[in-house]
Amino acid sequence: MKYKKILVTGGAGFVGSNICIKLKQEFPQIQITAFDNLIRKGSELNLPRFKKQGIGFIRGDVRNRADLALSDIDLIIECSAEPSVMAGVTSSPEYLVDTNLIGALNCFELARKTKADVVFLSTSRVYPVKHLNNLSFKEDKTRFSLVSDQSIRGSSEEGITEDFPLDGVRTLYGATKLSAEFMLTEYINNYGIKGIINRCGLITGPWQMGKVDQGVIVLWMAKHVYKKPLSYIGFGGEGKQVRDIIDIDDLFDLLKIQLEDIEKYSGEIFNVGGGRKNSLSLLELTNLCRNISGNEIKIEKVKEDRAGDVRIYIGDNSKITKLSGWSPKKSTKKTLEEIYKWIIGNKDNLEPILS
Repeated sequence: MKYKKILVTGGAGFVGSNICIKLKQEFPQIQITAFDNLIRKGSELNLPRFKKQGIGFIRGDVRNRADLALSDIDLIIECSAEPSVMAGVTSSPEYLVDTNLIGALNCFELARKTKADVVFLSTSRVYPVKHLNNLSFKEDKTRFSLVSDQSIRGSSEEGITEDFPLDGVRTLYGATKLSAEFMLTEYINNYGIKGIINRCGLITGPWQMGKVDQGVIVLWMAKHVYKKPLSYIGFGGEGKQVRDIIDIDDLFDLLKIQLEDIEKYSGEIFNVGGGRKNSLSLLELTNLCRNISGNEIKIEKVKEDRAGDVRIYIGDNSKITKLSGWSPKKSTKKTLEEIYKWIIGNKDNLEPILS
């Protein structure tokens, strides 16, 4: 790999910390620096991991351009974000917008000044809710499933491609991430920056501090471990809504491919998720968590939908797979088994955060 100094913003978060550690383990000669404000509960637990691996850490905030007054950076992996889909729904959107849009813009400015390349981790939430919920589907025993005959472009039984319509309302979270995508595209065009946009599905794995609105896979397993109740919310309250799951290890494998030849992928937008093969309904997730943990918990059924909720989202990875040969390798069952082992191995420390 050609890079010598890599900055990972949001570096103490779940995705950022894993990327930092995996990069350092595979490329020990590269200087890796994690940049984070440590505002998310549990993020401070990554600092001893960084020290052990020889990873630098800067406590700073992407909202403050002065905190990003850095030099000699040749790659920025932009993972910083307020990750909650529900952010700003019932409260001020100020922190959300300042972090996800202004913060991203500050990172792109740093890239412009230092002539650094950029990988921006965006989200599947850029796709409008109405279009997603207007997809044709069938109801099976344990899930809702997309059918092959779809009237909306960029959709099939395999999921959503990058050609899916972007007109319409998504969420405030999705709007900030899409706006940041637009800005990076302009920076790439105007300033000759090399940059990649990865629209990620539901990323998960050990060391994710899961909550209801972000990190639901870890949260679901944690509730089974600690024997706490959960709820199926919306779409009839049966838990049949579906998401695709991508393990953090599979995401890192793709990043390695992209960074080894960034010219090949620069200027492109890619859907990056588990695909139909690695998709789960909440009901199916419950069954897996029950089988792995050996515990059965109470799950309430709430029939009313929440604003911004989506019945089915599965990302179609065919564009990046055709270009790179990459596809997810780790099964959802394997991922959940690893999450379970991590929680059990850190049960006391994680209980205040995850239970």
